[in-house]
Amino acid sequence: MHEADMRTDAAARRPSAGHVVVIGGGIAGLAAAHRLLAEGLRVTLLEAGPRLGGKLHAGELAGLPVDLGAESVLARRPEALELARAVGLGEALQPPATATAHLWTRGALRPMPRGHVMGVPGDLGPLAASGVLSAEGLARIEAERTLPPATVGEDVAVGEYIAARLGHEVVDRLVEPLLGGVYAGNAYRISMRAAVPQLFEAARTHASLGEGVRELQRRAAAQPAQSGPVFSGIDGGIGRLPQAVAEACRAAGARISTGTAVREVLRTDGGWRVLAGAEGAQAVETVDADAVVVAVPAGPAARLLGDLAPAAAAELRAVEYASMALVTMAFRRSELPAPITGGGASGFLVPPVDGRTIKASTFSSNKWAWAGADPELFLLRTSVGRHGDEGDLAREDSELVEVSLRDLGEAVGLTARPVASTVTRWDGGLPQYPVGHLARVARIRDAVAALPGLAVCGALYDGVGIPACIASAGKAADVVIATLSSRGAPLAQTTDPHTGQ
Repeated sequence: MHEADMRTDAAARRPSAGHVVVIGGGIAGLAAAHRLLAEGLRVTLLEAGPRLGGKLHAGELAGLPVDLGAESVLARRPEALELARAVGLGEALQPPATATAHLWTRGALRPMPRGHVMGVPGDLGPLAASGVLSAEGLARIEAERTLPPATVGEDVAVGEYIAARLGHEVVDRLVEPLLGGVYAGNAYRISMRAAVPQLFEAARTHASLGEGVRELQRRAAAQPAQSGPVFSGIDGGIGRLPQAVAEACRAAGARISTGTAVREVLRTDGGWRVLAGAEGAQAVETVDADAVVVAVPAGPAARLLGDLAPAAAAELRAVEYASMALVTMAFRRSELPAPITGGGASGFLVPPVDGRTIKASTFSSNKWAWAGADPELFLLRTSVGRHGDEGDLAREDSELVEVSLRDLGEAVGLTARPVASTVTRWDGGLPQYPVGHLARVARIRDAVAALPGLAVCGALYDGVGIPACIASAGKAADVVIATLSSRGAPLAQTTDPHTGQ
């Protein structure tokens, strides 16, 4: 169905549709709005910041398009690809031009070994050949077969369990950089059940973790859907996705406002009342609605729900976040060393145990065809900071560029200076998933469920990846749709204090 036809067709199916306010204009809020509009509901989306998209941010450097936030989606989950196709970006979807990644560890750039699940090896051959682990580390993995079975209970930290079974080296040099790249967190604190559920299931059902990983790999090989690219991007940057979703929502009749902070959410006899306004402004806009979707991080959500759902707000206040920075640079191709331009590598990860400042580097012009189209300039970026290791984020932008260049010099022999650079800071950008996180999410949702017509979604509930955020938005939208369907909600009214309409 064309976007232009979406509202007309959906409204015909749901003549008693109501009005929903979505609070938050990140990808979760936008996806929730898109889903609600598809059901014929009226939607008002309010975003406190100056732009939409949250951690998806399309930008420009040296005249070239760049992603200043997330750069790809997991292609083996359908949600993000389906949403991209629904908003007209289907033909722009493209896999990475190269998936050849490395680890900068033990004093050298080493190939990322194949045959693992989030760093846990199923086949020791590629791991041994990579040189990532020492002989002692490899022997410790082999020794797992002599260990008695271990139980994981309701949950366990990823690093804690894997270290007990396979040794600390495999955690420190493989699991940490891979998992840290997703959560910017500490593997020894991250919940296995929440972050790597397939490993949690393997640990529960197999006496040997290694055998459990090999079983996962056999299952994956037997599924044709698992044979395609693992990740996907969008021509011009994944940051195009939220803008396309917003355009589709507006075309379907949504009202979307940026720079409009929600100050309070109140229950009324007929539903909900949202009070909002620009920061520092005295005038307050009152928006009456039949339902509200809260799609903001834990702190703002706790503030909004403090009086409505105090138990949920208390749980939200306990959620911790990691901060990080992305340093994006443009170089003259002719000045770059062969390890960057000659091998077709997509970049490298850096285990924290190696004591470097940067945690990863992406050779964007190798990884994405659209980013490598310029014959003169080459884009790459580094990341700095993770939960519990954020001291470097106190540095000035120029210092972050310099320490990135220093580490790149040691890793790949880079001596060139960038022709342009920019630093994007994501303060409190990534929610942490410690042991017990899923139980906390369940308690939040149970408390919110006591208030019909209210739902929550976002990166802290069902996963930090883009497909998981979209799936979380779908859950919230379904809750609202079910509530309004059960009571035949009427259309609500929106009052603007400036116009009275």
